[in-house]
Amino acid sequence: MSENLSLSDTKARAILRAVHGAAIEAALPGLAIRAHLPPAPRGRCVVVGAGKASAAMAAALDQALQEAWGPQVSVSGVVATRYGHGVAAGRIEIVEAGHPVPDANSVIAARRLMEAVAGLGPDDLVIALVSGGGSACMEWPVEGMGLDDLQTLGRALLASGAGIGEMNTVRRHLSRVKGGRLAAAAGPARVYTLLISDIPGDDPAAIASGPTLADGTTPRDALAIIERYGLPVPEAVRRAMMEAPACTVAGEYRMIASPQQALTAAADKARELGFMPLMLGDAIEGEARELGRVMAGIALSARQWGHPAPAPAILLSGGEASVTLAGASFGKGGRNTEFALSLALALQGAPGIWALAADSDGIDGSDDAAGAIIAPDTLARGAASALEARDFLARHDSYSFFAPLGDLLITGPTLTNVNDIRIILVA
Repeated sequence: MSENLSLSDTKARAILRAVHGAAIEAALPGLAIRAHLPPAPRGRCVVVGAGKASAAMAAALDQALQEAWGPQVSVSGVVATRYGHGVAAGRIEIVEAGHPVPDANSVIAARRLMEAVAGLGPDDLVIALVSGGGSACMEWPVEGMGLDDLQTLGRALLASGAGIGEMNTVRRHLSRVKGGRLAAAAGPARVYTLLISDIPGDDPAAIASGPTLADGTTPRDALAIIERYGLPVPEAVRRAMMEAPACTVAGEYRMIASPQQALTAAADKARELGFMPLMLGDAIEGEARELGRVMAGIALSARQWGHPAPAPAILLSGGEASVTLAGASFGKGGRNTEFALSLALALQGAPGIWALAADSDGIDGSDDAAGAIIAPDTLARGAASALEARDFLARHDSYSFFAPLGDLLITGPTLTNVNDIRIILVA
């Protein structure tokens, strides 16, 4: 323990990065895909999908199918992913589109996916590759909503403070492709879905708003959320939602990577490095700044009293925080940099505590950082550079606080997505 009490800043940051790297590696689709290949169909195989990890999933799947099935089965398809997340995927075409707000390519991608599964027969197989982010990079709104309406709604959802489950409930009922509708269009072909979860609780129908799985929510659920947050949905569309028929589909799915899987790998790495790991939960939601204060209290208790874990410890949590944007103007940042800044303020320079908070896909919101790292001297270094942390937090400008300090975590796209990973090191 004495060695960890005198842990250097350089060493602490290296430990945080190593634990974070282990979590990301455990969620990469390459090896996981091979463990979940379906039997070869008598007819064709069409691959479709959407999400930040879906292009990497498609590349791994195409290679695995060539090895497992050989040239006897015709394989083709199209997958939508976020700009900058595309990779070569052999026989499967990749379309890049907007995220977190859908754009024209998102609509093009959705139409292409629907065309790809049209006209299939009972001997054909559809393999759907679905991961978080698919709600934005593949979208075809219902009649009465244009692209401008869709983008306005997308921005309002992001600013509302709604949870990811609430957001996806609204998206499912305003889409021609989500909530099982892509699978319905593929009938009577067999539909087999491979999932990488970014959803607290791992509800398969909520990942990317469930394009190939039955929707357990109703139009009334969506309308209640629209009313709760005052979301801009045309009145004619609201009326039509109540008359929309339910979409019931029968399809198989396999969860190939999840937040719990990533946190388990992080815990194993922490233990290997000599720290007691404590997983606080893989489905923690709430306002990012509130979570920062709560986690600070847990870390301080661990440092002073050894509860809920004795130091040296590493506290792990996942899930998806939210940021409710208030005020006329706000700066740059995402939920992880906002969490990190709130955590630093609550810790007030307490010695022996470092932390890393990052989105597992490598992009925290819409900026180029995955998240940020804080140290005992974060606030002091900020003050020395005339950066008042409370002011930056008040205007949701956490990115701009961490950037000049060199404390942003820049990973680039990781090509997976199992939601946020928060790591607190207590020496």
